[in-house]
Amino acid sequence: MLLIGENLNVMSKKLGDAFLVRDQGPVRKMAEAEAMAGMDMIDVNIGPARKAGPEFMEWIVKTIQEVTDIPLSLDTTNMEAMEAGLKVCKKKALVNSISARPERMAGLMPFAKKYNASFIGLTLGAEGIPRDANERGLFAAEIIAEAAEYGILEEDIWLDPIVLPVNSQQMQVQGCTEFVMMLADLAPNCKSTCGLSNVSNGMPGHLRGIMNRTYLIMIKRYGMYSAIVDAFDSELKAIAKNQRPELEALVHRVMDGESIAPALLSGEEGEYVKTAKVLLGQTLYSDSWLEI
Repeated sequence: MLLIGENLNVMSKKLGDAFLVRDQGPVRKMAEAEAMAGMDMIDVNIGPARKAGPEFMEWIVKTIQEVTDIPLSLDTTNMEAMEAGLKVCKKKALVNSISARPERMAGLMPFAKKYNASFIGLTLGAEGIPRDANERGLFAAEIIAEAAEYGILEEDIWLDPIVLPVNSQQMQVQGCTEFVMMLADLAPNCKSTCGLSNVSNGMPGHLRGIMNRTYLIMIKRYGMYSAIVDAFDSELKAIAKNQRPELEALVHRVMDGESIAPALLSGEEGEYVKTAKVLLGQTLYSDSWLEI
């Protein structure tokens, strides 16, 4: 699975001051750290960047490229900033993201075509968050059809089913998983990705890792091509790179409905089983799900 590091983010407490004063040092250090951590791509998230967006994006892309040649995913809602970043990317970039909203498709697909970039197709429409896997499929079809009008190849579309927090949208997590299951038939030539850490957003910090890792196992089973992840979660990276097959097999057994005796499990195995049941909707989410 291809991994996209999420840590170079405008919301980062470590990088916030550096962004404000255009201090290259911390930005370079983070980019180098993500590269050393084995990321295949770096997500450059500058948010809405309402003030000096184009200048900011150009600066940060150039700063990163001074220390690593890893491809970049450019993440901003500012369309002018997006183009400014695409102009200076040395390698094929990934536009993060283009939803099924008409203004986003009309504004950003020409940039993807002009700069030979791939883009993340976010399964989000004018009506908001999709209610289930079928609505996600409809939005994906709209995005693919619109991209064809611009001559953008399906191979350059990375569909994102929108992962939502399990602590507030538990049933929606299943809709996302079902969409991933559909992808091979719905859009066999497209790639896929997701913001994996969204599934644990809002949870106590010490619980986020196990939730992210368990969900990665679940969507990886259905062929998820890539994920935007915490670059420094070594256990998650091991799962993504097929280095924990015993944990994957265990979670798959839960997904297949097998009853597993807790007494036969190690502490780590028990945590994965309990977390898988939460993600499958078999257990109601609470912050104490591992203690039950």
